[in-house]
Amino acid sequence: MAMRCGRGPAMWASILSVAAFAFFFVPLYLTFAVADMGSLVTFSVMIFAALVISMLTIRLCQQAAAARQRERRTVALYAMSRELASMRSVDDLLQAVARHISAVFESRVALLLPQASGRLSPWQKGPAKECSDAVERAMFVPGAREEGIAQWVYEHHHLAGLGTTTLASAEALYLPLVAARGTVGVLGVLPAQPRGVLPSEQGALLETFASQTALALERALLAEEAQQAQLQVETERLRNALLSSVSHDLRTPLTAITGATSALLEEERRLDAPTRHELLQTAHTEADRLNRLVSNLLAMTRLESGAIQVHKEWQPLEEVVGAALTRLDAALRNRPLTTHLPADLPLVPLDSVLIEQVLINVLDNALKYTPPGSPLALSAWTTDGAVTIEVADQGPGLPPGEEQRVFDKFYRVQRPGTSSGAGLGLTICRGIMAAHGGQIWAENRSGGGTALRFTLPLAGTPLAVGTALETASAPPPVPKAP
Repeated sequence: MAMRCGRGPAMWASILSVAAFAFFFVPLYLTFAVADMGSLVTFSVMIFAALVISMLTIRLCQQAAAARQRERRTVALYAMSRELASMRSVDDLLQAVARHISAVFESRVALLLPQASGRLSPWQKGPAKECSDAVERAMFVPGAREEGIAQWVYEHHHLAGLGTTTLASAEALYLPLVAARGTVGVLGVLPAQPRGVLPSEQGALLETFASQTALALERALLAEEAQQAQLQVETERLRNALLSSVSHDLRTPLTAITGATSALLEEERRLDAPTRHELLQTAHTEADRLNRLVSNLLAMTRLESGAIQVHKEWQPLEEVVGAALTRLDAALRNRPLTTHLPADLPLVPLDSVLIEQVLINVLDNALKYTPPGSPLALSAWTTDGAVTIEVADQGPGLPPGEEQRVFDKFYRVQRPGTSSGAGLGLTICRGIMAAHGGQIWAENRSGGGTALRFTLPLAGTPLAVGTALETASAPPPVPKAP
């Protein structure tokens, strides 16, 4: 009886048991009259022993219940702490807090966060946020009066509301989320029963939950601030690098163009025809160089903003190669170029404009960093469901360990006698190849020089191949080595 029913029933069971013993088993039978006065001592000892055993049993049951309660609290607190430790997003963190507190305390939860103005605002699921049904059911939105109580809690760093001596008329209990650098928010708990007050033993556990929530929220906020600070540092670094690079690279062609045009304007009558042609050629060359630099800057900006859209079509690779070599005809005039494009190359799914830009940037990079007159080679082949294109030179090669750094933004191999650039050409190539699902890399050749390769996956099946081949225009002539 003590184990199952508690203190009162156990006492009555002890008394009734001794009475039944006296009635049925002690002479005079079937009566409460006692023939031997020593039996009264026996009855007293029996009652005392029964009461002591009952009290001890009740105490053990209470201790066992308290131990189970502590275990449940510890498990719940550990589960929430473990989940919060793996989260970095504030939204995910607040959803986990609402779900755990609602389940443990059988209550609905409100989480209020400070805005830039210092006023609290309830956290709610916005259009871009996704919440489970359990989180939706676990949350409640406090009214204007409740928000005022929460604001008082935030400003005074002290709990208030239901079940307390401060603003006890509130519908919910509000606890400040106090962390190392101050109060980071307010936690509201609305019991499931109307005007229900949380038991006193749950108050300490709720404060522990609030403390864990405050620490996790502070950590998430600090992580976001650190990320923003890192982004600002990176942005500032890129801005400085861009300014330092562009200021020099823009000044050089502009100075040459200004000098050539000034000489033509001021000394037009004194200059002979060859000199005027040379000045005009210089101005044209530098203007073209300036145009490529600005085009690379714009392309880099579009890549980073995600504005470049890839429109793939099944096309012969020869057409794209021919178009790129045609645009570089003047730069390749004094360079022997060998091309090897097998006749059995399949159609390739690609964006012809972007891949043409890749070829132009790769070839232009080879022209900049190889000695004048040194030969170049362009070849392509099919391997493992992709077409690989290679541009090889016979220059000095790349410094050991710099094979991947050449694709970094603003990185340039410093060599005497090489023309300057912004260090964006190969970076743009890497972005375009990533958008195509391919790869690009550079490596030193065993016989000297550098080989830069990129791959185009042959994903899918070309539609109407015969029609495409019939209607395709004749490819531009590909320059061959003399």
